[in-house]
Amino acid sequence: MNTRALLALAALVPLAYAQTKPAAPKSVRLYIFDCGTIKGLGAAMFNFKEGEVPARDFVVPCYLVVHPRGTLMWDVGVLPDTVFKSDGAPVTQGISTVTKPLKTQLAAIGYKPSDITYLAHSHYHSDHTANSNDFAGSTWLVRQAERDAMFSEKPAGIIDQSSFSALKTAKTVIIKTDDYDVFGDGKVIIKSAPGHTPGHQVLFLKFAQTGPVVVGGDLYHYPEEKTLNRFPTFEFNVDQSRASRAAIDAFVEKNKAQFWIEHDTATFQKLKKSPAFYE
Repeated sequence: MNTRALLALAALVPLAYAQTKPAAPKSVRLYIFDCGTIKGLGAAMFNFKEGEVPARDFVVPCYLVVHPRGTLMWDVGVLPDTVFKSDGAPVTQGISTVTKPLKTQLAAIGYKPSDITYLAHSHYHSDHTANSNDFAGSTWLVRQAERDAMFSEKPAGIIDQSSFSALKTAKTVIIKTDDYDVFGDGKVIIKSAPGHTPGHQVLFLKFAQTGPVVVGGDLYHYPEEKTLNRFPTFEFNVDQSRASRAAIDAFVEKNKAQFWIEHDTATFQKLKKSPAFYE
């Protein structure tokens, strides 16, 4: 191939990319990804007595919010994409299994980590942070108490500091209000709900067609935690969790919102998965 042809081909590469990159939507969208499963967590960890709840696995979702003004990645999995080998076969480590890399699922709808405007976690437990380092080029939205706990010498809870180490020097917005309006129009709001961890938070989305939804992080793990008033044995602060549950439950009722328990398999099975989306 001669020099002129090579130059012509090089000129087409960015054009081809521009044609495949998704255009900004007219209203908020949410894509839900399958980021793994967790097996074998005993109900006793969540303060249930034998026989009070059936044994069940936990799902691990990841979420991409696409707004006319940018994108937000919310929770990023239980195992990092780096665990996958070239054959792409499912990977199990301990009680956690992943079948699809997060980056592959993002690419299927036209996105890559460098396209993501903001990164936020419901909280720092390792089943929500696995791919955080891939989004260190995004702006990290976090509460001071949570960030302090994440980078403390002896952090409490189920944590893998290596999974988010790159965030220590990432561009960061410290959230100082109970409600943080990500894009400034009331459609994507991060709400404070401490207790499970020092800076635990939930995500409120106001869709044009679907209506209001609260993505609940680990405010609850089982629906029965609400009906039987149980709290996990590993809560950072049960009194804070109790107050947060009451406040978020009241908010959900006032706004007639759906409430999604992130780890609940029955909830997850009913939801649309990417490439389908909510809007």
